[in-house]
Amino acid sequence: MVDTVAPEVRSRMMAAVKSKDTSIETAVRKALHAAGFRYRIHKKIGKSRPDILLPKHSAAIFVHGCFWHGHAGCRYSRTPKSNIEFWTTKIERNMVRDAHNEEEMAGMGWRVALVWECAIKDLGVAQVSGRIADWLRGRSERLEIKSDGVTGGANRPKAAR
Repeated sequence: MVDTVAPEVRSRMMAAVKSKDTSIETAVRKALHAAGFRYRIHKKIGKSRPDILLPKHSAAIFVHGCFWHGHAGCRYSRTPKSNIEFWTTKIERNMVRDAHNEEEMAGMGWRVALVWECAIKDLGVAQVSGRIADWLRGRSERLEIKSDGVTGGANRPKAAR
């Protein structure tokens, strides 16, 4: 399939995509705040910079866009038909960085949650924030929320630090 806009227009469109304070990230933050949780945003911890950091709960939340972070099998994550090598390399680099960030945060004693864009779009921000709230009140180390389900959760005991 050929791109429907000129390369200059596509470049301008992609450059306009925000890396912080995205609509999905803002929606999660507002819902958590309304539920009584207080947090820091984009605070650097080691080399990582979680979207939402809750020091009281030793928790870091990363809100990932399905396209930009290479959410496998997700309908929102498609490789563009033009400049395939560039996009494949870029998204793979993002995925490697994401894995490193999660590993680094966990190694420093932080609990880590990954929230995918598809979960917010398909399940709704209320359901997603409710799952995050339950996880924050629980003891599990990791949570991943995606549209087809949740991995991690309240049944896994918190490891000794």
